Amino acid sequence: MTFIEPGLYIHNGFAEGPLADAALSRAARAGQLLHELQEQAPTMTDDQLRDGVYQALRRFAQDQRTMCQVDSITALIRRGVRIDWPVTDRLACA
Repeated sequence: MTFIEPGLYIHNGFAEGPLADAALSRAARAGQLLHELQEQAPTMTDDQLRDGVYQALRRFAQDQRTMCQVDSITALIRRGVRIDWPVTDRLACA
């Protein structure tokens, strides 16, 4: 077992601990939000959809996302392309 910092360690090639659990939780919530946006997209304005994508990505990364990323995902959703956001139950480490 390799300790990275308090709350995060590597065991058998996977991140474990409370920080890893928090990252998985954020990823799952971001995926859920993107799924909901894709379902609601036909009834949303472009600005509402763009804001929703921004908020979902911000929840995942917890930092400022570039508008290029937001606009790209928004355009894909608007065209009906399904955005899959698979979340595993463990974080693999390289």
